[in-house]
Amino acid sequence: MRVDLRIEDPALQSAMECLCSAVKAAGGEALLAGGCVRDAVLGLPVKDLDIEVYGIPPARLREILSVRFPFDLVGEVFPILKVRRWPIDVSLPCRRSTVADGPGGLDDLCDPDMSPQEAASRRDFTMNALMLDPATQEVIDPWGGLEDLAAGVLRHTSGKFGEDPLRVLRGMQFVARFELEVAQETVSVCRSLTADALPSERVFEEWKKLILKGRCPSRGLTFLRHCGWVRYFPELESLLGCEQEPDWHPEGDVWTHTLHCLDAFAGERLGEETEDLVVGLAVLCHDFGKPATTTREQGRISSKGHEAAGETPTRSFLGRLTHQHDLVEAVVPLVLTHLRPQALFDAHAGDSAIRRLARQVERIDRLVRVARCDQMGRPPRRFDGFPAGEWLLTRARALAVEQAAPKPLVMGRHLLALGLSEGPRVGRILEACYEAQLDGAFATLETGTEYAQHLVGQGW
Repeated sequence: MRVDLRIEDPALQSAMECLCSAVKAAGGEALLAGGCVRDAVLGLPVKDLDIEVYGIPPARLREILSVRFPFDLVGEVFPILKVRRWPIDVSLPCRRSTVADGPGGLDDLCDPDMSPQEAASRRDFTMNALMLDPATQEVIDPWGGLEDLAAGVLRHTSGKFGEDPLRVLRGMQFVARFELEVAQETVSVCRSLTADALPSERVFEEWKKLILKGRCPSRGLTFLRHCGWVRYFPELESLLGCEQEPDWHPEGDVWTHTLHCLDAFAGERLGEETEDLVVGLAVLCHDFGKPATTTREQGRISSKGHEAAGETPTRSFLGRLTHQHDLVEAVVPLVLTHLRPQALFDAHAGDSAIRRLARQVERIDRLVRVARCDQMGRPPRRFDGFPAGEWLLTRARALAVEQAAPKPLVMGRHLLALGLSEGPRVGRILEACYEAQLDGAFATLETGTEYAQHLVGQGW
């Protein structure tokens, strides 16, 4: 089978051809491998390349690359030569396990005389074990990846799959991205693996791909449940079987609701990584507080206070995945306030309440996206739009607080200019001025300064 490799960047195409020609001239063979071949088979554009080189020892490969392609050696477990300035990774076939046998240098790990079929046996899934000869565009398929792709099946390649348990989470995001069914034998193998020793940064990368690239995130989480790995994420596991009031949530328990919300989010991504990651994680975590607050009273199910109760499990979940403090601090306020847009709309809230909400979440536009997904995640309940969200965005834009908290008009330097000395008193007056500004007591620096003078005259 021949495949048209759609490399959209002509310069990247040229760099690949030059590199492969240099390998061939040295008596070796360069094959494209992994995700770039999979995407080409699916008719998707290729933006980065994995090239596996056969027939050349590691030291000689480094010499060849260094002439035209400066590179960095990365990877503590399985070294990869990353070409600088280009999204190209170059590797040699590896005979040793990439995890079980521990780290090693490039010369220790690689066997340039290995056959492509044997090398492909160490890849995770059959669809990622495909290779392509860039000279002929011919696909090499030693493990039946083409058939599995055509059938929409995710299947592990060989018995070496268990060498890296992270592959379970890779399966999670692949299932979501390509809307695949998982072969039962692969589910069984995944059940036998554990996540105990996986570094958090590697785990987080797979969750990021689920959030940012998954066309149907619910499939990925359903796979996680079927293979038993949801137990490693107890905040998620606790959503299973957590009841909801059928009149408001006809879709079922909180787990089911969360999956519907994530699929709704996937259909409305902006394509901006930071924005989509913050909102997607908030959608995932938004009802983490329900298991601790759900009660049944007089035959009705409620979860009063679940927004506030969601803070601790959200911090726990995200804290195990990432050390990115700013990311966590952006997500938590959205969890705490995800019901506020509807509540403010129903209460015909004034400008002060909207400014205070902006102060709490900073990005009202993000909050509306989360709340909208929450509303959409209730099938078969019909979704007729989100008037509360549109109302809030319109009001927030008019107040210039859609994407930022209101900036204080009165600053410390203004109080010092009034003759105050630095100290706690300045802080108290600044906070009082800011509260008054949020309430609409003043809207300019001039009137704000007058307000501050009034406080000073009252003995603040």
